[in-house]
Amino acid sequence: MIFQRLWEESGIQGVIRHLLAGRKFEFDVERAIFLTVLHRLMTSGSDRHCDRWKRDYLIPGTEELELHHLYRAMTFLGESITDEDSALGPRRNKDLIEEMMFQRNKDLFSELDLVFFDTTSIYFEGQGGDFFGNRGFSKDHRPDLHQMVVGAVLDDNGRPVCCEMWPGNTTDVKTMIPVVDRLRHRFGIGQFCIVADRGMISSDTISKLEARQLPHILGTRMRRVKEVKAEILTRAGRYKEVYPENADRSKPSPLKVKEVIHNDTRYIICLNERQARKDAADRQTIIESLKKQLKKGPKALVGNKGYRKYLKVQKDSAQIDTAKIEDESRFDGKWVLTTNTNLTPEQVALKYKELWRVERVFRDVKSLLDTRPVYHQKDENIASHVFCSFLALVLRKDLDRSLAESKHQFEWNEIKQDLKALKQVGIEEGGQRFAIRSECKGICGKIFQTVGVALPPTIKALN
Repeated sequence: MIFQRLWEESGIQGVIRHLLAGRKFEFDVERAIFLTVLHRLMTSGSDRHCDRWKRDYLIPGTEELELHHLYRAMTFLGESITDEDSALGPRRNKDLIEEMMFQRNKDLFSELDLVFFDTTSIYFEGQGGDFFGNRGFSKDHRPDLHQMVVGAVLDDNGRPVCCEMWPGNTTDVKTMIPVVDRLRHRFGIGQFCIVADRGMISSDTISKLEARQLPHILGTRMRRVKEVKAEILTRAGRYKEVYPENADRSKPSPLKVKEVIHNDTRYIICLNERQARKDAADRQTIIESLKKQLKKGPKALVGNKGYRKYLKVQKDSAQIDTAKIEDESRFDGKWVLTTNTNLTPEQVALKYKELWRVERVFRDVKSLLDTRPVYHQKDENIASHVFCSFLALVLRKDLDRSLAESKHQFEWNEIKQDLKALKQVGIEEGGQRFAIRSECKGICGKIFQTVGVALPPTIKALN
């Protein structure tokens, strides 16, 4: 009941039904997609598991659906609508749904002036289709398996806009420009600012963003980029406080910023002094442990990355490298951004910090929605499998936003548990049938109230 209301209000239901107009399926495809998304939200698993799971739930319009209907609905979502040969593969029905949803909601939520972009990898149990399945750098630490790369774009309200997909051997630095170009084309937008993590950029990427005159806020690789390490971090200057340090952990983390201009490029150095102290303490703990381990001989230390970082190793000896310790201390609590916007240093830092929303999306996709592992073997079904997680996230974020507007803050597992506890039992008495609703427990009633759905009556006649 809750997610059906959100499904309608988000426009997903209307968009899918519009896209299905004129298509003569012998079953309700929209209901099959909703069932799959609802299952992905509440428990996740395969389409086969979804078919068994629906037996225990009252989901109007899904009573006649069978397993093969779920498979066919997935094929519809991932169905190619062009033969476009690009890094992002062919356009699919799922792309049309994203674009229609954006056009419907852009006045309600965002004009897409600011977008956040990040990627992750999802592995397969099999080959992973003809287009997607490849071996590459695995963020799941499964380099032995084929995988795909998935990118998510969020607007400045934290609402998922679209998801893009690449073969598993695509590197992060090759994903941003195709996404930028496709965003402009797909959503009919001319200018927006893109915010992305340091793994997304290279000098070539920045050059192409500049050529497109596209505003951007990008993280930098402090330790790997010589210019940042040698010139930017060493530049003298005073920091400006954005957020003071506060004992109340519910308050924003302490933040100071400093602007540096180098070779006509604008850099923003950000400092969290609380994190700086933690970094220094963690390093000191390693050094103290390293001193003890050195007494046992150097061989036991070489394979430990945490130790090796601070070691100076020679033939049959090893000693602590004080220069490396001092060098590493320069990075404590800091991160460096580069931008071509006219935003103030404080605004740049705060916009970049909002990138955690994308990271949370991927945590939701992977752990809460259990998108991985993927068992599908055809590209269209793989694309639709990931897209159903995307649609589930749209509903989840819409619920989060509604709860926040009502000053509620609940854990997702708490929400699921209390919603699942709401039961309906059918009884027959004297030739009449009744539906009895169980007690509304925990936060269940507040969720119904927030979304604007009336609780079913405690008892009602069925005939």
